Amino acid sequence: MHTLLLVDDHKIMRDGLRAILKNSGEFDVVAEAETGTDAIALARSLRPQLILMDINLPGISGIEATGEIMRHTPETKIVILSMHDDESSVIRSIRSGARAFVLKKASDRDLLDALRTVARGGSYLSPQVSDTFLARVQRGNLNDSQGRTPVQALTPREQQVMRMVAEGQTSKEIAVVLNLSLQTIRGYRKTLMKKLGVSNVAGLTQVALANGLSNSHGPTGRGAVAG
Repeated sequence: MHTLLLVDDHKIMRDGLRAILKNSGEFDVVAEAETGTDAIALARSLRPQLILMDINLPGISGIEATGEIMRHTPETKIVILSMHDDESSVIRSIRSGARAFVLKKASDRDLLDALRTVARGGSYLSPQVSDTFLARVQRGNLNDSQGRTPVQALTPREQQVMRMVAEGQTSKEIAVVLNLSLQTIRGYRKTLMKKLGVSNVAGLTQVALANGLSNSHGPTGRGAVAG
């Protein structure tokens, strides 16, 4: 039996999913979480084999939580649940480390197939999602950012952290304001630098200013300090 962490901010949804998983006799729900922050903490302490993760969560999104969990427990396999099948969400989910993307309107059989496939080391997309992707690939117009700039393609939380960094706040200060761990904020900064092709805080500040994310000129003496 595979151990599983269930993450969704709606209790009625968790109850339904737990019943499906229990009836299968293949998955043991070892814990539940309502937020991305709680999911990260539980994943690090319990190290479940699987996580069934809602994409829309209060605070940190399921995609952001997935990325953070992958940094600490890469052996855990994550299945994303979503009400929407927009290609940006699918691609960002996979890039964050998720092994599957399942629509909430999928059948019980599809959900269990996704979990079984991922547990065996494979990947899975809901049939509706894979059909859409196949059609777009065949037309040659698959685009993960939908014409947006790299900054526009960042998640709302990533943009928020970037703005605060550009305004001169240290990682510790940002962690306090956002009620996140210092390690999580440092992870965001590292991810931002990688996505935007810069190597330090001064570079992030310049990009933020150029894209209207901040009116501040940032710190003068700690531009390259890790904070």
